[in-house]
Amino acid sequence: MKFSEIKLPACKKFSGYKPCFSYYNCLTEGCKLDTEDGRTGKKILIISLDALGNVVLNTSILVSLKKKYPESTVYWITQKSSHPILANNPYIDHSYIWDDESRMILRNIEFDVLMNGDKSVYACAFANEINAKEKFGFILDSSGKIMPANESAMYNYMMGIDDKLKFRENNRSGSEIIHETFGLEYERNDYVFDFSDAEIEFIEKYKSQINYAPSRVYVGFNTGCSNLFPNKKMTVEQHIELIKSLSVYDNLKIVLLGGKEDTERNLKIFEGLGKAMQDNIIYTPTNLGLRNGACFMNICDIVVTGDSFGMHLAIALKKYVIAWFGLSCWSEIDLYDRGEKLYPEGLECAPCWKKQCPFNLECIDMINLSKITELVRKYSLVKTLISHKN
Repeated sequence: MKFSEIKLPACKKFSGYKPCFSYYNCLTEGCKLDTEDGRTGKKILIISLDALGNVVLNTSILVSLKKKYPESTVYWITQKSSHPILANNPYIDHSYIWDDESRMILRNIEFDVLMNGDKSVYACAFANEINAKEKFGFILDSSGKIMPANESAMYNYMMGIDDKLKFRENNRSGSEIIHETFGLEYERNDYVFDFSDAEIEFIEKYKSQINYAPSRVYVGFNTGCSNLFPNKKMTVEQHIELIKSLSVYDNLKIVLLGGKEDTERNLKIFEGLGKAMQDNIIYTPTNLGLRNGACFMNICDIVVTGDSFGMHLAIALKKYVIAWFGLSCWSEIDLYDRGEKLYPEGLECAPCWKKQCPFNLECIDMINLSKITELVRKYSLVKTLISHKN
């Protein structure tokens, strides 16, 4: 084949580096994957870098995205810490870690659509650099200020600069808002987080290791959150009190969940419960990474959590979520009719998103532990009844 005769296949699998199939030459023999699912179609780049929970939430756009662009190739760039969230996602063709090499590659691709959901200077600067026919979300203006790239991003943009809108008036979920930002039809689709076959096998082995009993109700406590907003955490003492209040119910099994930043905290909770209760506690490892953490959470029927990545992960895993809120915006969270939200009603300063509280964290003191116990008990009875019927 001559250079002048080269016509690269419009195929997702073809890289130009090696054969797509062993001993098969796509250039001379034709593309084997010339179907809607196999063709490159529209090239779409999603920029979603910051906050693990936000990256999980933004996966809720993927079903709508593929509905609008059925023949398409989806690229996604995110921070290294968030990258495992995207693994095994059936809607994402190429995922990239935010580094010099990835940015160099993406700058050299001609995209049809760019979607930047992050209102950060570096994400918007990168969005400016991308060659795309259409841009949605956020970019930088010539003076380095963040601005909307399209009309439908205006509501999301105003949420960032208008406290009254964000804290008092908005009643729309983050998923609905990001759909509007990207010009997508909102149909309240779930987050997308899929386990690999190896992870499913890991979960089953772990269940065997802990003598998992389907007749019992497993209540996960996601005890911490990112160190960026430490005041979003329930106190160690509140967790101990809450777990003790649930220990009287024989059908419940308590599971301690968390990431590496929660190791010391979980140990304090575990030790504070005393030896008599520790035998009924499943103390999951906190240092095995995000994907293994998701595997441990998956054994739970109920997850009790603050507004954190763990909350979003529980939503993605379709658990019954009991989420309590203090300084963050509860109106932006959709539990998809699988749970309850508790927030400090009547507290004028909440939500606020402040890193330092001038009022001695009243919003945390106001968490209704009795209500959480009641909700856990109520759902556990429903789950037990369904199990007996089956």
